[in-house]
Amino acid sequence: MGNQLNDSDFGTRDKRGHWKPFGTISINPPKDIFFNPIKFLKYFFKFPGIFFPWTFVFAAITVATYLFLTPSLETMKTFEIGWISYIFFRNAVIILLWTGFFHLRLKTQGTSFKYNPRPLEKNNSTFLFNDQTKDNLFYTFCSAIPLWTAYEVITFWAFANQIIPYVSWEAYPIYCCFMFFLVPFIRDAHFYLTHRLLHWAPLYKIAHKVHHRNTNTGAWSGMSMHPIEHILYFSGILVHWIIPSHPLVAMYHVFHAGLAPTPGHTGYEKMTFKNGVSIPTGDYMHYIHHKYFECNYSGGNTSFLDKLMGTFHDGSEEATKEVMARIKDKAHYL
Repeated sequence: MGNQLNDSDFGTRDKRGHWKPFGTISINPPKDIFFNPIKFLKYFFKFPGIFFPWTFVFAAITVATYLFLTPSLETMKTFEIGWISYIFFRNAVIILLWTGFFHLRLKTQGTSFKYNPRPLEKNNSTFLFNDQTKDNLFYTFCSAIPLWTAYEVITFWAFANQIIPYVSWEAYPIYCCFMFFLVPFIRDAHFYLTHRLLHWAPLYKIAHKVHHRNTNTGAWSGMSMHPIEHILYFSGILVHWIIPSHPLVAMYHVFHAGLAPTPGHTGYEKMTFKNGVSIPTGDYMHYIHHKYFECNYSGGNTSFLDKLMGTFHDGSEEATKEVMARIKDKAHYL
């Protein structure tokens, strides 16, 4: 492709061919944004940034799915195989198209902007079917989507039967919009707490180790988790069983959880197009977590939590030395 970006203009490769972006990872959110309205707005609405492109895309997919591909609450008052199976297959098709696109499109990009130059594993007994991609597909479609659907179905049923507090969008539009806005941050806080729990040695050995077999991640690695981890991961939707909410807001929460791992695990910093156009597709901070395990437990929006807990890795050689020393100080549970 003509005029394509060159990854050497944005980062460096080490002797093994591993690529990293220039500079270091910053702490989010920066302290000074809360005292400067201009910086505050730029932080949230710049491109790329907190909302653009991916959070906006997750929200748009959720709204379109809720409006055009979701049964009415009246229909969902009673558990019936028809609408439940419809939601399951709807979610499966969305993920097949969404993650499948990233997987296939980035394969055509080769190693440009790829953190780890190696291809995904084949003929490796660490993975089911001796194949990393097939392993990831199995856990995505046989565990992630069924459990995601179960949480979504029960939540819709509970809203329909007024078992959990329902807030009308028409009656309280400002409140509902505010809750919708908060979802990514609630999700990040929940992710941090459950992620730290999953790194407790017994749970790691039973469950989280499945996800961490993917040290060189691909698009399908994001939802490749043990069922126990999926139960914890999608449990963030339970917030909407307690705090008054709207079905669309709760659906956005679980859709955000289902869609976000794909761009976060591609293993590529950017997806490149002609004429120097690109979109961010990687999460170098989380890639470092997959590489070194005992650092960067938080999402990118809440990296201050890692800083507070002394587990923040900013991508520098000094931070790598600190992590390796910490690993050496205790028996690792791999």
